[in-house]
Amino acid sequence: MTIKILVLKSGEDVIADVKEMLTSDEQVMGYLLNLPCVVKLVSTAPLTADESNPKSETKSEMSIRMHPWAPLAMEKVIPITTDWVVTMITPIEKVLKMYTEDVLEAYGDNNEETDQVTDLDDPADVGLTD
Repeated sequence: MTIKILVLKSGEDVIADVKEMLTSDEQVMGYLLNLPCVVKLVSTAPLTADESNPKSETKSEMSIRMHPWAPLAMEKVIPITTDWVVTMITPIEKVLKMYTEDVLEAYGDNNEETDQVTDLDDPADVGLTD
């Protein structure tokens, strides 16, 4: 298991259990992201006039929030090409623990990977009747 944060061209920070997709000649062509989530650092309090001053010693507290990267996808493992990844970093311990406990253990189905891909030509079953 290799948990990394990928910084994407879109500006999103996505945390996932990452595996490389390789070509036949062992070149990395993309990554498989298991249970990817967007990671955001958010302020827990609104900025005050003092906090907008860079020399001020009072700062708002920050918290970390995560939400699914592709919430409407059926797949748990989502491929992404290398050209969309700006960089890949190792998360700090707090973020790693949060992702492992709140995402992998809660939604990972015993960490069994599914690389189910749906056929885009098949009509979606949305519960409509004839």
